[in-house]
Amino acid sequence: MLSPNPILVALDVGTAEEAVRLAKTLGPHVGGFKVGLELMMGPGTATVAAVAALGQPVLADAKLHDIPTTVARAASQLGRLGARWVTVHAGGGSRMLGAAVDGLEQGSGGRRAGILAVTVLTSMTADDLAEVGVSGSPGRQTARLAKLAATAGCEGVVCSPEELGVIAQVAPRLLKVTPGIRPSGVTGHDQRRTAAPAEALQRGADYLVIGRPIVQARDPVGAAAAVLETTD
Repeated sequence: MLSPNPILVALDVGTAEEAVRLAKTLGPHVGGFKVGLELMMGPGTATVAAVAALGQPVLADAKLHDIPTTVARAASQLGRLGARWVTVHAGGGSRMLGAAVDGLEQGSGGRRAGILAVTVLTSMTADDLAEVGVSGSPGRQTARLAKLAATAGCEGVVCSPEELGVIAQVAPRLLKVTPGIRPSGVTGHDQRRTAAPAEALQRGADYLVIGRPIVQARDPVGAAAAVLETTD
């Protein structure tokens, strides 16, 4: 069952203490949190457990990509820590994705948890894909990977706002989690395929991953409320 609040705040900060403090402050005003690589490579994956203990869903944005056995074990560990979702690169193929699904199910111990397959990063264009040997547009590659994710039993995908329509066509049952969300007047930084919150929801997003516009605001609660208002 989806949260009525679509905002997942990316806790892209340097310490677990700051992440937990932000999560406590923002908890009543958002739909959940993302714990990404900055925290996992710094204070560590225990940050996932610390944030999850506050009661909101946590997306462990580990972007796993390895042989199936290793990915299954890593997903299982994150499940034990309380992750509601774990991200895995869809480019690893259906066997790897399926292993991640099984591992997370085992680690979560019956608690609801699901794998989100990362399709094409919001920082990438068709030129970037061609550079690594992938032909076609980001939309075409997203469609290909979304089909793999659905077949492998993933709960959803992570995709740019521009590919939401593609997902709806090729794998309509998948949950759609969308980064690259920028409120009006906010720069996209290194993300190239972006959209405003209301636009992304209109295109079919289920959750919006938003970091800097909220986390770096002088008033994070006010910033989250302002974003939510634009989605009504």
